Amino acid sequence: MSKKPAEAPPAVEEAKPEKPGKPEKTAKPEKKKKEEKGIFTLYKTENDKLTRLRPTCERCGPGYFMAEHGNRYTCGHCGFTRFKPAEK
Repeated sequence: MSKKPAEAPPAVEEAKPEKPGKPEKTAKPEKKKKEEKGIFTLYKTENDKLTRLRPTCERCGPGYFMAEHGNRYTCGHCGFTRFKPAEK
């Protein structure tokens, strides 16, 4: 008994489902430029004169600048807080 190989049915092109793979790459948002740090944020030079950009602490004296927050200034040395005047 000899067996004949079974004939394959006619090829029908079926839509193959796409394989779940890597998603398409999207454009990355641009990075924000970092603010300058250090002494450049505390002083401004104009015509060979230095001007302080932030107030000094009332308790600690000159040399201790206050940190600028949203609605207040705060001393990092002693914790003194001074609120900014309300804008109308």
